[in-house]
Amino acid sequence: MTGTRRSLISLRDLTAAQLTGLVEAAVRVADDPGAVPPTLTGTVVATLFERTSTRTRTAFGVAALRLGAQVLDYGPASLQTNTGESAEDTARILGLMLDGVVIRSTRTVAELARMRDAGNLPLINAMAREEHPTQAVCDLATLRRHRGTLDGIRVLYVGEGNNTASALAYALARIPGAELTLYTPPGYGLDAASLAAAEKDAVPGARVRQTHERDELPDIADCVYTTRWQTTGTVKEDPLWRQTFRPFHIDEDFLSRWPRAVFLHDLPAHRGEEVSAAVLDSPRSLVWQQARMKLDSATAVLQTFWGTSTT
Repeated sequence: MTGTRRSLISLRDLTAAQLTGLVEAAVRVADDPGAVPPTLTGTVVATLFERTSTRTRTAFGVAALRLGAQVLDYGPASLQTNTGESAEDTARILGLMLDGVVIRSTRTVAELARMRDAGNLPLINAMAREEHPTQAVCDLATLRRHRGTLDGIRVLYVGEGNNTASALAYALARIPGAELTLYTPPGYGLDAASLAAAEKDAVPGARVRQTHERDELPDIADCVYTTRWQTTGTVKEDPLWRQTFRPFHIDEDFLSRWPRAVFLHDLPAHRGEEVSAAVLDSPRSLVWQQARMKLDSATAVLQTFWGTSTT
């Protein structure tokens, strides 16, 4: 094991240049996947997924194997945290035996940071309660590869202000001239603290704003993005919450307002709820390229943070 390996807990810990470097690394992997060197040879890493996952879990497992690592896969009932052992004590043990852990959890970003510190344990946040940083790296890489540049990109996010939304806000706030509009249902928006953090970190010309009103949506968008209405690991208390979300359904009529915009969705999708099948499977949809980019971006993250060239 090495003491030089780093952690990715939040995009707020990265500079704009570091985020851009991750995105560009993901694009390079996508353009030439056969050129990926085995920079994790001789390491043992774990994927610890306390919540369900298809794309992220598969992407990090495959990426680690292709980079030469041996991989242990822990599920939600694998470790003694399931019987009451503290996360910090568990991290101490894992830090003595592993070279790093990719973790998906409903724990907070602060809790993941405490695990990292308690066990001197390199961690990659594959989704925490408030932020999904590796999803945002994937999203930006997908748009960068399609568009050629991210500078000045205008993104309309539609739906719940969840951990994907916060990561997208932190990421786009670091792109020169980028504009992100979060169009969220009343009572289900991105929290004020996350919005303030994105605004605080914004580079010159970047802008993040939120609205609950359709008549306040931008006239121009390069990308329309949505997520499923029921965020992984959460439960909505209001039994009528679907009625609140229904006006945020994306169909061909909604998307027609931005005729040049591509469509993104972090998946899984529930056709007929947040998006129509006609939009999801349309020529304007980059969703399946975006899903594939999960592997390329996971590879870039592991190379950058845990590869043998990391210092």
